[in-house]
Amino acid sequence: MKPVERQAQILEYLQVHGRTTVEELTAHFNTTGTTIRKDLTRLQQDGAVIRTYGGVMLNRNEGDQPIDRKTRIHTEKKKRIASRAAGLINEGDSLIFDAGSTVLQMVPHLARFNNITVMTNSLSIVNELVELDNDQVILMPGGTYRSTSASFHGSLAESAFTHFSFDTLFIGADGVDMTAGVTTFNEVFAVSQAMCHAAKKIVLLVDSSKFGRRSPNVVCSLDSVDVLITDSDISSDTMMQLQEKGIEVIMAGDK
Repeated sequence: MKPVERQAQILEYLQVHGRTTVEELTAHFNTTGTTIRKDLTRLQQDGAVIRTYGGVMLNRNEGDQPIDRKTRIHTEKKKRIASRAAGLINEGDSLIFDAGSTVLQMVPHLARFNNITVMTNSLSIVNELVELDNDQVILMPGGTYRSTSASFHGSLAESAFTHFSFDTLFIGADGVDMTAGVTTFNEVFAVSQAMCHAAKKIVLLVDSSKFGRRSPNVVCSLDSVDVLITDSDISSDTMMQLQEKGIEVIMAGDK
C-alpha cells in the first residue's frame, strides 16, 4: 500500500474509532510502528491530526477530508459503484452531480452521452466533463469556492438549484445511519440539501464502509433516497433494513 493511500485510510479509521494509539494502527494496517509514525508525522504537518502521548486523534475540523485524499480510499469499489450508477442514465436526462469522490468516478462513463444536462457544484467534475469534448450541457451554480472539496457553496449556490427541476441526483455520503439518514462531515452541507429538493429521484452512492457511521451533518433522511448503490460487502441485515424503507438496493459486484 502506498503511503498516501494508507494515510487516507488512517483518517477513515480515526473517523470511525476516534482517538487511537500507534499500536492499534500498527496492528490494523499490518505494518511497523516506524511506518505509522511517519504517516502520522505527515498528517500532523498537513493539519489533519493531533498527536497526543502514545496516540492520535483527528483535528477537530479535519473530518471532511480533501477530495484528492478521498479519491484514494476504496478506489476500486467506488469505480464499480460509479459504473453501475452510470447505467441508470438515459439520453435526454437532466442530472445533478454532487462533489463526492464516488460521483466523480462516474464522469468517464458519460462519454457515450451527447444529450444530457449535468449541473454540479464540483469544479473537478466540470473540468473532467469538459475533457470529454461532447455536446452535453454543463451548468454550475456559482457561490464561494471551497478548496477542501473543490466545490462551490453558500447562499448563491443553494439558491441556484431552486430555479431548476432535474430528473436525478447522484450523491455520496460520509456516513449512512438508519435513523439519522445520509450524513456528511462537510459543514457547508446546505447546498447538498438544495440538490435533494431539486431532483425527482435521489441515487445514493456509498461503499459498504459508510454504513453504521454517523457524521455530524444530516443531508437527508433515508426515506428520501430512491436508489442506493453499494458494493457486495454490505451485510444482509443492512440490506434488509434499507429494503424495508422502500429503497432499491443495487450491489456493484467485483466484475
